[in-house]
Order: sequence, then C-alpha cells, then structure tokens
Amino acid sequence: MGDKMLIKNAKIYTMAKENYENGSILIKNGKITKIGEDIKAPLGDQIIDVKGAFLMPGIIDAHCHIGGQEANMGFEGSDINEMSDPITPELRALDAINPRDEAFTKAICGGVTSVMTGPGSANVIGGTFVAIKTFGISIDDMVIKEPAAMKVAFGENPKRVYNSKNKMPSTRMATAALLRKALFDAKNYKIKKENAKEKDEFFETNFKMEALLPVIDKKIPLKAHAHRADDILTAIRIAKEFDVLLTLDHCTEGHVISKYIKESGYPAIVGPTMSFNSKIELSNKSFSTPKVLIDSGVKVAIMTDHPVIEQQYLSLCAGLATKEGLSFEDALKAITINAAEIIGIDNRVGSLEIGKDADIAIFDGNPLESMTNCLYTIIDGEVVYKM
Repeated sequence: MGDKMLIKNAKIYTMAKENYENGSILIKNGKITKIGEDIKAPLGDQIIDVKGAFLMPGIIDAHCHIGGQEANMGFEGSDINEMSDPITPELRALDAINPRDEAFTKAICGGVTSVMTGPGSANVIGGTFVAIKTFGISIDDMVIKEPAAMKVAFGENPKRVYNSKNKMPSTRMATAALLRKALFDAKNYKIKKENAKEKDEFFETNFKMEALLPVIDKKIPLKAHAHRADDILTAIRIAKEFDVLLTLDHCTEGHVISKYIKESGYPAIVGPTMSFNSKIELSNKSFSTPKVLIDSGVKVAIMTDHPVIEQQYLSLCAGLATKEGLSFEDALKAITINAAEIIGIDNRVGSLEIGKDADIAIFDGNPLESMTNCLYTIIDGEVVYKM
C-alpha cells in the first residue's frame, strides 16, 4: 500500500460533487486525504506532475470472469462453469481465480482497478461472485467484498447445458421452477435454523442452503444473467416474489422494457455489446440500451463480460455507447460510481472522495476514445502501471 503521494496539475473528474480543471490529489496510506487546487505536498512526499492529463476514479467492471476463465489455457484454465448440477449456490469464485492470469496485467494497463468476477451462466444457480482489486499476488489480499452476489441464469444457457444431459432444466419453465424451489428451501431452512436456535436444539447445517441465506437476508443480490425481455421480466417476477435484491446483468433487450425495469427498482449491468451476435438472445443487442435505460430512470453500469470482451476495453465500450447518444458523464458513471453502487463497493471505490481508496486512472486524453493512452494506474495509493 502506498505511503504518501501528491498528484498535481490534473483535469480531475471525481464522479462526486466537484470536478477540477487544474487539481491535485493528496494520498496517504492508500487513502485519499485531500482533493482540490493548489494543494502543497508535505516534505518527503512523492510528487507526480501529470501536466494537464485526465484523472478519474479507477475503472470498475461490474460483471466479468477474469481469473476464472484464464487466457491461453483452454480447459485447464476454465473454472467458471461446473456443468454437473444446475443448483450450485455453494460454489465460490474466490476459489477459482488465478491472480497470475495475464488478463489482470492488461486490465491494469487499461485503467481497470476493480472488478466483480464470478461463475458463468451454465447453471440455474452458479455460485457467488467476488469483488476484487485487479492487482495482487494472493486473491485473499485483493478482495473488496465476498460474497458479493449470487449468480443465477435465465434463458438459453442453462436449458442448453442440461438438455444435453437429459436433466432439468430443458425449458424456461424448469429454470424458473428450480430457482423458486431453491429459494423456497432456503426460506424454510432459515426458519428451522432460527427455531432450533431459540430452543437450543441441535441443527444440522446444509452447505447449499447456508450459501443462499445472504440472498434471503438481502445482504447480497441475485446476479441474474438475462438477455431477452421475457427472461428479464421472469428474473424480476421471482425476485419480487421472494423479496430479494437483484441486478439485471446483460439486460440486452432492456431498452424494449425500460418502463418495467424502472418500475421494478432494480439496476442494470449492460453488455457485452461490442461482440458478435452469437445466439438468438442477442438479436436485439444495441449500444443504445444504456441511454434508453438511463433516460427511463434506471441505474446502469456497462460491463465487458471478460473474456467475451477483454477487460482493458471497458472504457471503449462506454465510448461506443456515447456514439448512440449517452452523455459523456453518464458513460463515465457507468464504469465508475454506478458500477460501484450496483455491486455494493461504493463505500471504498467508484469516486474520488476523502477517505476512499486511492484507486486512480490517468489518461492523456478522453478515456472513452480509442487513441487515448492510460498513463498511470494507481491502486491503494501505489503506482501499479506507468506508461
């Protein structure tokens, strides 16, 4: 963790209340201690003069599979889909992530400092996601929040996987039914556990059910893989039925039903849009989706789904959304503070504010444009990349 550092002469976008045309940031012990203009560095501080460069919070990807689907590895490095049981809430992404995956280095070079990474969408319930920093040797030291969400999947993927095995689900009805049953079982399990505790009786814990308790208790959301409009609405229907938190991940046809998503109160994590339409569910994929949802009052983050789109290109995905009318500030929010708020780590990252982690990305121009270079990436007050 960095000691003391002053970054000066920066065009600062804080993603909080105030921006600065020629600002400075003072960092101590990995935290931001001061932001403003004409800040003087205490004697002995490291000083970085960025000479007018664009400075923003470190970029955050709210949905990816980095470290679990490793580069250059094939089957040996593919650890995100346990395709042997459609209900696996007990699985933890934390146990699959390899910090030595070369994708982490590329992410850092693109200014990406935090990610939410976890299981794929083969299972109805796939296990827990974890929010981590992108720099570190031990995954345990990189964790921001764990567990951070419970992955669930609707639509084509789980039915395709298990139809090939002659198991449920082979229809959307069965996917919804299996998820409902697991949530019913978890609610009943909680009641039995509480009753046993009140009576001071022995209670045999169940590994799968224990993993679902944070969902039932609204400590973490269901993280719903849903592309098609009807699948998005099914995810909302079930979340309302069981009174649980939910994020709508992918949300490819969200623009078709933006009114209903707004009324639900659930946020959307949109993407990966800069990719091939590889299946029917992606037929209506569009870079206009974030703008339509935001204009409807939905909180939106933009994601890569790495390795579908490589992690370091998240800012370009946001830039392509601006070509379809999304404002510059909303695009930045979608990869910083909105992403942090949606995945529940905004107490530490997502904006440049006093007391938050000193996670910073510095660019030689507009970070949403392809010709722009990342000059510095700083995580916990330490320069982890310098161009």
